[in-house]
Amino acid sequence: MEVSMQETGLKGRKFTGATRAPKTYAAQRTCADKGCATKLSQYNRREWCYAHAPTRYPRLRGRIVSAED
Repeated sequence: MEVSMQETGLKGRKFTGATRAPKTYAAQRTCADKGCATKLSQYNRREWCYAHAPTRYPRLRGRIVSAED
């Protein structure tokens, strides 16, 4: 049995999302940490892999939170 779109009540539009390509960085980069040979993704903008990346703290209500607080 074939069901038409009108019977199901489904409507839709073509997705018109972002048309710009994601930013890429140099290929074949490795982690900046000494002795780490992890290859970084071309989409990773940082210089380190996840294991060696320095800790970053988010800003909360206009105040910079540090490890000492």
